Amino acid sequence: MAMLTCTMFIRLHHLIKLLMLVAMGTAYSILIQLVFKTLFEKYDEYYQNNEGERTVGIKETCVLLIAIFVLALYYHGRTLDSTARLDFLWKLQAKQELDDMGDLREHNKHLLRNILPKHVAEHFLEKDRQNEELYSESHERVGVMFASIPNFSEFYSQSDFENQGVECLRLLNEIIADFDELLSEERFRGIEKVKTIGSTYMASSGLTPEKSQSNDEWDHLVALMDFALAMTDTLEECNKHSFNHFKLRIGIYQGPVIAGVIGAKKPQYDIWGNTVNVASRMDSTGEMGRIQVTEDTYQILSRRGFTFEFRGLIYVKGLKNKVKTYFLKGRSRAIRSQSTIRRMSGQHTLAAIVYGLVKNKQVQRYKENGAKEIDEDTNMRKSAYSVRKPSGEHSSIREVDHAQ
Repeated sequence: MAMLTCTMFIRLHHLIKLLMLVAMGTAYSILIQLVFKTLFEKYDEYYQNNEGERTVGIKETCVLLIAIFVLALYYHGRTLDSTARLDFLWKLQAKQELDDMGDLREHNKHLLRNILPKHVAEHFLEKDRQNEELYSESHERVGVMFASIPNFSEFYSQSDFENQGVECLRLLNEIIADFDELLSEERFRGIEKVKTIGSTYMASSGLTPEKSQSNDEWDHLVALMDFALAMTDTLEECNKHSFNHFKLRIGIYQGPVIAGVIGAKKPQYDIWGNTVNVASRMDSTGEMGRIQVTEDTYQILSRRGFTFEFRGLIYVKGLKNKVKTYFLKGRSRAIRSQSTIRRMSGQHTLAAIVYGLVKNKQVQRYKENGAKEIDEDTNMRKSAYSVRKPSGEHSSIREVDHAQ
């Protein structure tokens, strides 16, 4: 019986276990019916003499009990196998769900870091943070930039009139995506995109913790101005590929701001303060293709490799007196060319990819039309060759080969 029971704990197929049980049960039955036959018969005689006559003998009873025991063990073994299989499937499913939860958490982290700045996203991902806690920070030295495309509204109105509004939005998305791609460069790691309002791009510098690692307190403002120049170069490349003449109008200012996250369902990172208002006025009162700054910004950047020209006194809404403003003339040629080379040696922009697809389609269409014209010209030359003299045979063949 012990051997029969042990078969249930062997990790084999249930049919193999059943065969083993049947074989062992048959072996026990043979032993009872043949080998120990005399012993069981004497027991039956002893029982009959003392207790009375029995309906079923001891041998038959033992064989029947062995058969019932085999069936019970087989049923129990099947139950164990089913339970073990379900446990395995449940563990496998639990592991898969844990992996999916881990992937989903990483996806949510990545999505949150795209919506919010990295250091702000880390604040909201902290485990010991209170749910009702409001995030806000005060910064004393922050650069703010507004870059708009004033003539894009004319392009949109024309496209909307020609029922091409979707293509217009697609082009704007490509331009904004190219600007966003610039932020992935190492030299612009301290710049944060705040938001876009229509065709206006708002970015700021000096908000990240990395700014404290620099010896120059206005190094981030220099990077913001370089970013503005890189945006200008990027838009020029987009103009070449899309055959447009968009121009950026940029305004930059620096000063104290308050940064925070507002909203519960759709949180948005934003900055507030008079610095933001003045930077916006530098954009709205500027000129297309120029970068306008105030005298304070001019004093900071003129000592760091930038050259400016005085524009004059302009009225800025929200300020009592007129403000001296300057237009950026440029920067050191070596630094500017180096940034352009770095930009062009990186990944292709979306506008370049779209332009390449359009050019390929035009080339393919030209080849198809050209092939038809060549076939027609070849047929005409062959018909002309058939009525020519034999002396003109070689020249006619040479012309046909040249056309093909």
